[in-house]
Formats: sequence, structure tokens, C-alpha cells
Amino acid sequence: PSRSGSNHGLRSTMTSSSGHEKLLILDAGAQYAKVIDRKVRELMVESIIKPLSTPAHEIKAAGYKAIIISGGPQSVFGSEAPKYDPKLFDIGVPILGICYGMQLINHVFGGTVETKGTREDGQFDIDVDSKSLLFKDFKEKSTVLLTHGDSVTKVASGFKQIAKSPSGICAAIEDEKRNIYGVQFHPEVDLSLDGMAMLKNFLVQIAHFKCDFTPASREEEAIKEIRQQVGNNDVLVLVSGGVDSAVCAALLKKAIGKERIYAIHVDHGFMRMDESKTVVQALGSIGLDIKVLSVSKTFLKATTKVDGKETPPLEECIRPEWKRKIIGDTFMVVSEEAIRGFKLDINNVLLAQGTLRPDLIESASTVVSSNAQVIKTHHNDTQLVRQLRDKGRIIEPLKDYHKDEVRELGKSLGLPEKLVWRHPFPGPGLAIRILCANKPFDITEQEVKKTAAELEKYNKDGIYATLLPTRSVGVQGDARSYKQLVALTSEKAPKWSTLFKLAKEIPKKVHNCNRVVYVFGKPIKQSYLTSITETYLNKETSDQLREADDIVTQLLVENKLVKKVAQLPVILFPCDFGVKGGRGIAIRTFITNDFMTGIPATPDKDIPEAVLNEMNETILKKVKGISRVCYDLTSKPPATTEWE
Repeated sequence: PSRSGSNHGLRSTMTSSSGHEKLLILDAGAQYAKVIDRKVRELMVESIIKPLSTPAHEIKAAGYKAIIISGGPQSVFGSEAPKYDPKLFDIGVPILGICYGMQLINHVFGGTVETKGTREDGQFDIDVDSKSLLFKDFKEKSTVLLTHGDSVTKVASGFKQIAKSPSGICAAIEDEKRNIYGVQFHPEVDLSLDGMAMLKNFLVQIAHFKCDFTPASREEEAIKEIRQQVGNNDVLVLVSGGVDSAVCAALLKKAIGKERIYAIHVDHGFMRMDESKTVVQALGSIGLDIKVLSVSKTFLKATTKVDGKETPPLEECIRPEWKRKIIGDTFMVVSEEAIRGFKLDINNVLLAQGTLRPDLIESASTVVSSNAQVIKTHHNDTQLVRQLRDKGRIIEPLKDYHKDEVRELGKSLGLPEKLVWRHPFPGPGLAIRILCANKPFDITEQEVKKTAAELEKYNKDGIYATLLPTRSVGVQGDARSYKQLVALTSEKAPKWSTLFKLAKEIPKKVHNCNRVVYVFGKPIKQSYLTSITETYLNKETSDQLREADDIVTQLLVENKLVKKVAQLPVILFPCDFGVKGGRGIAIRTFITNDFMTGIPATPDKDIPEAVLNEMNETILKKVKGISRVCYDLTSKPPATTEWE
């Protein structure tokens, strides 16, 4: 038989309206489906994600060229196992099962899957059979990420084992005749070092994709689609200062010219250094004008209603959720006025949004809370925007793009590198990176002392753990938690492996804490600190944070580290560290593929320690009123990316 299996079902394989062949990703409930999607698209193949329960006749009628079944958290024999259509395996196109997908294939074809005493979690060197097309041109061993409790204990009839883990567990199977393959590891993540080569082997050697889903062809298609959708209408764009909305505006301009585009940028006073200027210049350089509203005073004086009661003005507000609500509601009011000034006819205008593919994948997923959706739409939610949304008059030119693809598109549209590589930034801006407080601790004095006593056992080998009078948001279980901050300090140069280990352990054992930071400088030997500098949103605190944030950003750029970290919030918080009127600055590096989970950058592995030391020294020297600088050591979970 030919390597491509039986020909039935392959000749009429799916090409989209754009003429590209398509791969189907069947989602078995893994957070990895988005990452598989992104990696497949990097290999120039168009992919569609659908639930595992999609009926086989629907899949066959759509004519996909191949199928990948993703990983998932369930057992194939468990009561919670996701539903699937067994006829899926009779369609006759190549199939690759990943993790849960491999176990499902083995189970369906009569093999055995069992829960073993041994879980395999982490990076392992597996033995592979390079005679298999899946591992063509591989060496004998390959480093992969394994995360499973269930294992294939008897390979199904017609299949053979083509890889095994160090503990002898089956790590990959194939039925060359039927063109069905399974791998127990995650080829889509960076920790599987040959993962992309393996995916490419599946797509090219086994499924014979042409790999013509190129950036240029996609830009062309996006422009064609915009022209069809817009017709003779006008388009309204709210440009935030981030990369997505700027690229969205630039793409629209290329598609329909500038005359029918109405672009607004609201500067609420909580932008990063020169952010408004950068976005206006960048879009101006490609011939698109933006109406800028500089309204920082309006925002500081603004109030809103929460549960029928008036909040204090933003400049007196301490509660994070009130701050967000005031900013969101004021954004609506301010935008509304500007939009009225354009005298647009609701029947002849479309709203353009910089929604990306992962946003759509997430909102289509039942596991994403409806609350996340509220936060996503809140800042652009004027009455006109709501009416346009209700009427379905929304255009999302980037709906088919992942973040890294948007950056590439931005460069090809002529936007400057500086804007294209800006890190993601929350709608309320620096306002939620300034932790406001008028008193230390939200827990009783008794709780403070009890928690401080629990921390004392971590004081060893010249390292000290100290409870700080500041709290931040975390995610523990599936719920948000507002809990206290723990500082680690050291008599000697920091031993990062020990500090990261403690940062993992402390939130598990000390229940009043959800975040651990390392404080640069001399050790703090008290078990808890009690004094803070009252902190509110105003020009002084915004300028303090803006300066510190700019120092960190500049050093990242100078040292070519922008692409190393996915996000880097810099936070101003009220702890004075014993210096009257002083405040703390925290540096929160975040490395992630999916933004759902992530880890801090490890000094001298992901980011040079010398650069961190320079950030600390420069902030202390140049930013008035900063008493200490910290480095956030906590993963997500238990801590969130942002502190508020």
C-alpha cells in the first residue's frame, strides 16, 4: 500500500474558499489545542479546531486532508471521557493522536490503556524508530514533554510501537497501512525539542500537505475579505496603543484607504512612556490619522455606580474592581462624545476590533468563564459599539491570526519594530499596576503574627522570609484569591534555584500567601513589616511607575530580550521597606505559550542576571521615592500575571 493510505477521501480533500488544504484539530479538552493550531500554522498549513464530538459525516463532507486529535485531561475509560464518533476512523484520511488522542486510538482499535503506578511528568529522552515516517531523519533518542498517568499497556492489533519512554512505557504507535499514528508526548510544546520536525513529518511526509498557507497569501485573503465585508460602509476603530489594534487599523487602511476610517485613541493618563505618541506616529507614517483624546484629568475625577451606589472618584479609589469599572465606564463616556463628533450613521458604519484567533478559540470554549468575556469587551463598550455589536456590524480582520503572526503582519504593513514588539498591556493601563492602599494588611494582627511565625521555618542558609503589608491577586483552585505578599532576601548573592523552590513551596504551605518575591539589596531580618506609604492613582504615582516601566523596557530592548518574555508587568506597590514616603517596584517577567499558565524568567537562563541588577540599580538611582526593587518568583498558578 502507498504511504498515504487508501485514496478514498483524499482526492476531495478540503480546500477553503482561499484554495488552501485544511487540517482538522479535534479538541479533547486540552489547553494545548491552541498551541497545536499555532504550530501547524507556522508550518504553513491552515487548521480548524472543532470539538472531538464532531460527527464523522460532517468531517467527511467538509473534506479535511488530515486530522489531529489533541490531548485532554480525562481517561479514555472514565465516565467523563469526551464523546467521539467511532466512524471518524473510517473516513480514510491520515490521523495523528496526541497524548489522550493516542490512547483513544489504541482503545478504539482494541488495545489496552491502564492507569499505571507511575506518572510521567516532565522532559524525558525517549527511544524512537527512525524507520517510521513520523520520525524520519530523527536520531535514536528525542527529548520530549510527557504528562500522563494512563499508559498504553497493550498495543492494538494492526499497530506497532515506534517509541518508548525511559521507563519502558509505549510512547508512540503507528498503523502504516491505515495511516493512523499516535504519540504519548506533546510535540507542539517547546519542551519537545524535535516536536516541530515530527509535526512537519506528519503534515508533509504522511498527509502530503502543500504548505502554501503563507503570510503573503493570507494578507491578500484578509484584504479581499475586508473589501467584501466593508462594501461602501465607513469603519470605526478604537486604537489602544497595543499591537493588535494598530495592526488592525493598518490592515484596514491598506484594504480600503484612509478616507472611510475613523480612528480614535483615548489617552487616559495611564499609558506607558510615549505610548500615545508612538502609536500616532506609527499610523501617521503609513498615512492614517488618529483623533487623540488626552483626558487624564477627566479620568482621575470620574466616579461610577457599583450596585446602585456611587464610588469615590478614581483618584481616591483603592478597590481594584472599582478602579477597573470607573475606567471602563469613563472610557465609554469619553469615546461616545468623540464618536458623536464624527456624525456617523449607524446604518453605514462597521466597528473594527483587533480580536485574535486565540480570543475566539477561548470564547468558543465552554471552560472559559463568561466573566473573562466581560473584561475583554468592557473598555470598548460605548452605546454605539453595543448597537453595532447587536446588529452584527463588527469586522475582525485579525480573527485568523495568532499574536506572533500579527507581529509579522505589522512589520510587512510598515509599522515600526518598536510598536510591533510591544508587550501586551491591559485596557486600564498602569492604573492596575499601581496597587492603592491607605492601610497595611487586610488580615488581623493575630493572622499577621501567625503567618509570620509560619514563615520562620524558611529562614535558613542566609535566606530570610518576610511577610509584607501588601496583597495581590492570585488564582488558587479555580478561584481568584487576594492574599499577602512574601519577600525573600539573602545575605549572599541570590541562589535562584533555591529561591524558586521556596516560591513554589510557600503558597502551598502558608495559606495567607499567594505570591513570593525576591527583594534586591541587604537582607530583611524581621518576620513581617508593617509600614506603607498611602498610595492612590495620581500624577505622582503614574509618573513613578511610568519611569520605572520605561527603564525596564529600554534595558529589555537594548539587550535584545523583548522576544524572550511574553509579558513584563512592572508594578508600584505601597510597602515602604522602612523608608518614610518610599514605595516598592516589582518586576514580573512572564514566559508562556498560551497565557493560561506561565513561569517567571530564570536569571542567567532566560534573562542575564546582570540585566536584572542593572534594572534594580537604575530604578533606585533615577526614580524618586523608590525604596526597594523586587523580582517576582511566582508561577501562574498560584499567582496571576498581573498583581491586580
